[in-house]
Amino acid sequence: MARIEDEIKQYRFRSEEQRAMINLVYTYNHVNNRLTGLLAEFGLTPQQFNILRILRGQHPNPCTNNLIKDRMLDKNSDVTRIIDRMIKTGLVTRTSCSKDRRRVDITITDKGMAQLAVIDQKDQVADSVFSHLTQDELTHLNALLDKVRD
Repeated sequence: MARIEDEIKQYRFRSEEQRAMINLVYTYNHVNNRLTGLLAEFGLTPQQFNILRILRGQHPNPCTNNLIKDRMLDKNSDVTRIIDRMIKTGLVTRTSCSKDRRRVDITITDKGMAQLAVIDQKDQVADSVFSHLTQDELTHLNALLDKVRD
């Protein structure tokens, strides 16, 4: 088992809270690097992938920018700019709402759905990060992470 102390070559921490914070950030970066590597094969960033998954979850209904922003995992993302890039690659469309001209609807395209279907087949690569944990350990980990955010 790789302990955080050995990974970062720091053997003293101010407190267990500091150790937990550093451990969580280090682990996030480890998991994110694996996901980023997988998505790079498809020319996607994690934020673009997140938007595609949100849009697929709403499909066939469109989403607004605000709904996407509310559901994003990375709350600091510039959703408008990311969507602009995704429109250029044909993964999503943006149209004015016929009922409310102030509203803009974002919808996943068939190309976006197809790309997610291919990525879904490779999900085991992303899931392998947790392959050495039991189902009970995963349930406990999820409960602890939920508790940290409370």
